[in-house]
Amino acid sequence: MKAAIWMLGALISFCLIAIGVRELDGALPVFQILFSRSVIGLVYISLILLSSRSKSRLSPIITTDRIGLHSVRNLFHFAGQYGWFVGLGILPLAEVFALEFTVPVWTAIFATVFLHEQITARKVAAIALGIIGVLVIVRPGYQIIDSASLIVLGAALCYAVSHTATKSLTSTEDPISILFFMCAIQLPIGLVLCLPVWITPAGVQWFWLLAIALTALSAHYCMAKAMQTAQVTTVVILDFLRLPLIAVVGVLFYAEAFEPVLLVGGALMLFGNLVNVRRPAPIPAEPDQPK
Repeated sequence: MKAAIWMLGALISFCLIAIGVRELDGALPVFQILFSRSVIGLVYISLILLSSRSKSRLSPIITTDRIGLHSVRNLFHFAGQYGWFVGLGILPLAEVFALEFTVPVWTAIFATVFLHEQITARKVAAIALGIIGVLVIVRPGYQIIDSASLIVLGAALCYAVSHTATKSLTSTEDPISILFFMCAIQLPIGLVLCLPVWITPAGVQWFWLLAIALTALSAHYCMAKAMQTAQVTTVVILDFLRLPLIAVVGVLFYAEAFEPVLLVGGALMLFGNLVNVRRPAPIPAEPDQPK
């Protein structure tokens, strides 16, 4: 029950991010949205650090010996965010979310290549199902592949590199340190890229910028809490509910036509993810034979 509540928070957060980006599409440059997200995120994390310092005599110190890997992680994460935000402004919301479900597939490949994780039959099956799911969604040969779909797939690849780097960093770094460096590194990147196209936000745009930044943090926090209270397979299944939920949002608020093929492709990727994360049942020990 707790996992379901946390996942509900994550689902709502992800949908609010998408709505916020869609509402700001054409009004503010994507680079400016990413810069604002980093600023607000850095302020929020700094407040958490200051609060924890005031409640205890132990001062939290943000240090790292792996700034190079932090930098690589955040370059790819920034590129992934950019592609995802661009896709949200062009494609139907459900298609963007469906293509995002390829991230675990690419992460499995990169983890095998760069982290030397063992390749198993389960991983091969998950990768195959993920690729089939992508083909079902983009339908090459049936229709011209939209360049925006390729942008979102590219974003998923960038996210996968970022996730692989995060997996390596978690062996030595505290999660709050990873989040801090995420905002600190991406902030100047966003600033340099958004200055030439800067548009001063007005009115409700400030609300959506704040909503995007805060719901991005709440989405990852809720996902992490759900992982703590339930098995990975349960979280993966509940996370898949993002697809029909965002499809309803697209139909009701943006008059988007929903294509059932997105559910079919997404379901194939979901099944592949479940195959990959589900652990085989342990073989029961044979009873001792009488001597």
